[in-house]
Amino acid sequence: MERRHFLKDSLALSAGGWLLAPLLNAGQAAELINSPGAKVNSLAAGTRFTHFWSKCVGAGRANEGLRASWLKQLKTSRELCGFQYCRFHGLFHDDMFVYHEAGGTPVYNWQYIDDLFDRMLSIGVRPFVELSFMPKDLASTENTTFWWKAHSSPPKDYAKWGGLVNAFTQHCVERYGLQEVLQWYFEVWNEPDLHGFWDGTKSQYFELYKTSANAIKAIDHRLRVGGPATSNFVPDERFAGETEDKTKHKTLTVQDINTLEWRGVWIKDFLHYCSAESLPVDFISTHPYPTDWAIDPETKKGAGRTRKVNATKEDMQWLKKTIAESSYPHAEVHLTEWSSSPSSRDAGHDSLQAAAYIIKVNVDCIGLADSLSYWVFTDVFEEGGAGNSIFHGGFGLINYQGIVKPAFHAYRMLHALGDELLQQEEGLIVTRHSTTKKISALLYHYPAEMKTAIGSAVEKEFNTGSIKLFSLQLTGVKPGSGFIVETLDKDHGFGLAAWKAMGSPAFPTREQTAQLKQSAMALKKQSIRADAAGVLSWKRSLPPWTCVLITTTH
Repeated sequence: MERRHFLKDSLALSAGGWLLAPLLNAGQAAELINSPGAKVNSLAAGTRFTHFWSKCVGAGRANEGLRASWLKQLKTSRELCGFQYCRFHGLFHDDMFVYHEAGGTPVYNWQYIDDLFDRMLSIGVRPFVELSFMPKDLASTENTTFWWKAHSSPPKDYAKWGGLVNAFTQHCVERYGLQEVLQWYFEVWNEPDLHGFWDGTKSQYFELYKTSANAIKAIDHRLRVGGPATSNFVPDERFAGETEDKTKHKTLTVQDINTLEWRGVWIKDFLHYCSAESLPVDFISTHPYPTDWAIDPETKKGAGRTRKVNATKEDMQWLKKTIAESSYPHAEVHLTEWSSSPSSRDAGHDSLQAAAYIIKVNVDCIGLADSLSYWVFTDVFEEGGAGNSIFHGGFGLINYQGIVKPAFHAYRMLHALGDELLQQEEGLIVTRHSTTKKISALLYHYPAEMKTAIGSAVEKEFNTGSIKLFSLQLTGVKPGSGFIVETLDKDHGFGLAAWKAMGSPAFPTREQTAQLKQSAMALKKQSIRADAAGVLSWKRSLPPWTCVLITTTH
């Protein structure tokens, strides 16, 4: 790319004119990277694509969904980000009172599930059903995970587990109708390769899948079931056996983990098992977090190192190829958890960098999956207990107080895109809506100097990279037509920065919370118009991590 000295002068915005608004973060190079301008004919033939990023979003556990704040934030996420499904743990956990035994006889109670599903469906969000965890009366061991003590064991009686799954599925069909439930997904368990989530072996999980799939299909063969819902991709043989072998963590022995070849966990074994057993597999699920969390068997410390920025794309390509070569080439691909890291205390989740990372990965991965489910939509989330600060690195797109994060705006901007692709290149995507013919363009500056996915080194990453000049020219638009330009940057839509500017109050007052909510939602907005010839020209120098959405106003 051509490098030029930093441009000092700004040009006023006019119809068909340019806007230059260079801004520097402390420590960034005072120079401008000039990227090639994009020229797009808005009347050109487009390529249809699906918004796989808004298919599903995650949440912590089922019982949290009975809270007013959880439901309110889900409604906001549905309306502004377009999420269609929500997945969470603990549907069969004891705090949902689903299952107990009386004299060895199973007794079912669906009241809490009904309450949750009723409220979700009224919002317009369907459940992406994760069949977990084990009810205490059905658990074969005492091992639990999380502070709320989710039972992670295999069932003491697989027939009783199958009866629970069958009865639950039948109840859902009776309550919501078969045509509705045919649109749901039933995923068997969560990350069974990790001992914390599954106190059993690979073979025991496969038996759980077999029992669950047969129980669901016994209701109607068209109901969709899948797995294995395994964790991060790995570059070694740690999961080759029945349980994880921590002595085979190759990433603890190399300086650069990105020189290794990564692959999905249990995926091939799962596909082979299901084929041999003639089992249905409607979708494959796994969790391609761009990190490695190998545990050193001696120190018990996690490496937690971050992979390269395009790791998720490479993982998806591996998965797509693996499925195509299997006995289930038409199985859907649902990546039912994904974020910059699998830690609920990662400061990167709250910061501006998350938005550019989310947009880049999703745009780069168009056509590679049926869903990439962000983990999670809300900080009403308690795997590790309550956060010790209103911004504590929680997974959520929205914090506990209802203050949206930059990551929320990333999904809102992605949702605003059309379904016809006109042009895509690094840092830019231009689309058209097939019904309204409106144009939507999204520009994002993920700095080339940042070679990895974002992590928790927030300040260092924030000041990484040079300013980059973006330009876009749209032809064939209606003469004089209006567009709105929304900018997410360090000064607009950044709730964490607004909270720090307020003095980082540990417990904001009601008035402060209202102010933070308003500030976090307030992106910079400008109106521009095409010229008399039907040409819209836009140009701006963007600091790293800035995201810009340009949309037709009528």
